[in-house]
Amino acid sequence: MKKVLLILLVLTLGLALAAGCGGSGSKPADTSGQTQDKPQEKPKIIVGSKNFTEQLLVGYMIGALMEDAGYPVDYKLRLGGTGLVHESLVNGDINVYVEYTGTGLIAILQQEVMTDPDAVYAKVKEMYQSEFGLVWLEPWGFNNTYTITMRQDEAQELGVTKISDLKGIAENLVIGATQEFIPRSDGLAGLQEKYGFKFKSALGMDSGLMYQALQEKKVNVISGFATDGRIPAFGFINLEDDLNYFPPYYAAPVVRADLLEKDPEVANVLNKLAGKLDDTTMANLNYEVDGNKKDPEDVAKQFLKEKGLIN
Repeated sequence: MKKVLLILLVLTLGLALAAGCGGSGSKPADTSGQTQDKPQEKPKIIVGSKNFTEQLLVGYMIGALMEDAGYPVDYKLRLGGTGLVHESLVNGDINVYVEYTGTGLIAILQQEVMTDPDAVYAKVKEMYQSEFGLVWLEPWGFNNTYTITMRQDEAQELGVTKISDLKGIAENLVIGATQEFIPRSDGLAGLQEKYGFKFKSALGMDSGLMYQALQEKKVNVISGFATDGRIPAFGFINLEDDLNYFPPYYAAPVVRADLLEKDPEVANVLNKLAGKLDDTTMANLNYEVDGNKKDPEDVAKQFLKEKGLIN
């Protein structure tokens, strides 16, 4: 009897030890209450833009780069003017869009005009971070500054090659300008004060209609954009800004800091385009949409594919 009890005791101790050591006969430990390591989900990229061709193109470029890198993307393009898009970024309705350094300096930060491109970039980068929690990434290369643009034949007839040549002539000329350019401190009023003349009248209009109005001789001058492909295509010329009135307007993505905190790789993806777009390239892309009536998303993706930046 004692021998039987001894055998049962040994067997019981053996089973207990096997269970405690996680032996092959043991029940798996219950880990239902423990945190499991899961792959981090990529944050959603919500891309915004202003309401003109170039902004649509760069907006789709952001989206295509991010989608190619595996991020989910929503588009909120054609939101409106600078103020509305900026507020959408600050409020978190979007988390990235492309802005221009001069616009950030003058229209958003209300700073004095500066003409050194590096100094302007450093200023907006520092102030956007401290005031809004927004981060300027690396500029993409093109400078879409404002221009004063005329038909080449009329400019030659009047002997005008630079903006200061309009003094004594401007009072007989009508300028077409975007609704945003007319009231801006770096817009029409400041231009006229800087150069010492005043146009006969100013007509506010959509940026797309300006070029058509100039071509059809409904206006004599427009506030154009340096990278607009319609300027060379329509035989227009940009007058030299000989008093350096307009600040630099280098384009760069502006991103919410909280997005970069969640996923710093976002910056690396968008910085792939740093320095890849010059003024001529951007003008040609704009004309593909405005002149050749191609879809802006198709044009943006084709450019990125040609550069080997997306598959």
